[in-house]
Amino acid sequence: MRAYWSLFVARFALLLQYRTAALAGVVTQLFWGLVKIMVLEAFFTHATTPQPMTLQEAIGYLWLIQVFLVAIVPWSGDREIQEHIRSGAVGYDLLRPTDLYNFWFTRALAMRTAPLILRAIPLVLIINLFLPFVGLSKWSLSFPPSMASLVAFVVCFIGAILLSSAFTMLMTVSMMWTISGEGINNLLPTFIIFFSGMIVPLPLFPEWIKPLLNALPFSGLIDKPFRIFTGNLPADALFNVVLHQIFWIVVIITLGRFIVNRGVSKLVIQGG
Repeated sequence: MRAYWSLFVARFALLLQYRTAALAGVVTQLFWGLVKIMVLEAFFTHATTPQPMTLQEAIGYLWLIQVFLVAIVPWSGDREIQEHIRSGAVGYDLLRPTDLYNFWFTRALAMRTAPLILRAIPLVLIINLFLPFVGLSKWSLSFPPSMASLVAFVVCFIGAILLSSAFTMLMTVSMMWTISGEGINNLLPTFIIFFSGMIVPLPLFPEWIKPLLNALPFSGLIDKPFRIFTGNLPADALFNVVLHQIFWIVVIITLGRFIVNRGVSKLVIQGG
């Protein structure tokens, strides 16, 4: 366990060095957040029927997407590990006295959590300090309606980070069976972006597709945790949300482990 913790700390510290990229990300996410809020406000203003979310809940939901965009959404696998698999340098990882999947999963976990320091905290401060200062307090991020909702969100958010890391690993280890790995690196994030609630909150989807969207693992990344934060889902929904997340974390990790074990058993490294 100490080896994995040391790896996590080292990888986390390395990722914290990309401060310029993080600053650019904060500005970009703030801009797109404001644009999306304008679209949402126009939608809610001209809606002729009651909506399953209030405008304030939708604004909070949207800001949370912008704040945790890089941390939650697994945009691709670990490029460095994929290059190691392609070049044969993965042999060095096989020589380490650690479980290969756990070793790579720890790297994925650091990749998902480092942006919380670089982007999430500065963006939250800007949203809640700058927007009220310029007279846009109605567009600021409202905090959970109760302490129970806040605690429930924190628990669900931890589950979302683990689920995102599992997806990252799935894309990473697929490199053992493909030439470039670009196929799944482009395809899976597209499904995640659309079906997690990142483009349109899942409550605003047609009723006939909601059961499927809620059953898929993607809703555990964004939709359910963020709806608990905004109060659209009550805090007592925590058990069902966490159960859903744990189920898919176990399924995806089991699949990832199978791919790794199967790939290592057939792995041939040429050269020297």
